[in-house]
Amino acid sequence: MRIVIQRVSEASVVINKAEVASIQNGLLVLLGVESDDTKEDIDWLCNKIVNLRIFSDENDVMNISLKDCDGDIIVVSQFTLHASTKKGNRPSYIKAAKPDIAIPLYEQFVATLQNTLGKTVQTGEFGADMKVHLVNDGPVTILIDSKNRE
Repeated sequence: MRIVIQRVSEASVVINKAEVASIQNGLLVLLGVESDDTKEDIDWLCNKIVNLRIFSDENDVMNISLKDCDGDIIVVSQFTLHASTKKGNRPSYIKAAKPDIAIPLYEQFVATLQNTLGKTVQTGEFGADMKVHLVNDGPVTILIDSKNRE
């Protein structure tokens, strides 16, 4: 699994001109699922997201986690995170999981993240054409691949 974490002061997801998710301070997480991803990848990433110390403390030092600051979160599925651009100019998405594998893993990721965080996680809609609006706070943007955890 690959994720892009963006610390935001506000973020929202719009589908067919209707807002389906909206947060103020917190994280926007873009999630790409690969065919060989497992519950172990989900558990590791969810724990990392909730405990990553990327929010500023009283001394303006990134030392506080999402859980510590009671921040909110939106998760958006994004298969293009597994794009291969090694050959030519048209990206290949061969490593991205097909929907029959990706959807259950995406749903399990959201459920695990909710349990780990202890609050509701907002989402986009898997496979939908979404408009994601955000104000990146910092900016702080972090890429994490669960296959590169050692």
